[in-house]
Amino acid sequence: MLFKKSLQAMILGITLFCIFLLFSVEERPIMAATLTETESIAPERISAPSDESLKLELEVDHFLTSIPAGYYTIPSIEGLKSLLKDPQAVLVDVRELSEYRSGHIPNAINIPLRTLAHNLDKIDRDRPIVLYCSTGYRSAMGVMTLHLLGYDKAQGFPPSFAGWKIAGEAIAQ
Repeated sequence: MLFKKSLQAMILGITLFCIFLLFSVEERPIMAATLTETESIAPERISAPSDESLKLELEVDHFLTSIPAGYYTIPSIEGLKSLLKDPQAVLVDVRELSEYRSGHIPNAINIPLRTLAHNLDKIDRDRPIVLYCSTGYRSAMGVMTLHLLGYDKAQGFPPSFAGWKIAGEAIAQ
């Protein structure tokens, strides 16, 4: 069990680091040049992968290939409304507190993405969980994080708060 938790934490770290690199490279062309203009590594400096790294690679591969079409999402406002009719469903706004206070989807609880791992006690892994943010980026990271931690019923709402607001839906203050 401890190995599985450590493995999940490592996968989460690698996933978040890759997401960071993906967004950082777009914003910093100098970093993109550094990443693409690398020198080759001498064959004698390459070591055989360890059993731990092979296990991690297999776990990451398994996780990535198990992502379903739709990527754990609720693609429409109607779909979200339908799911929220279930009294067991939990709607989580992963935006910062100031954003949440300026307006949010009714009945949503606020757990900012950067504090998600510290607030897992507020989310029951056996209930349907829907995460949303302003535009979809933070909620996607949150959904992947929760899935890596065993929250199999976590989904994202890609229309996000912006889509909800544009559709003229009710907004709580």
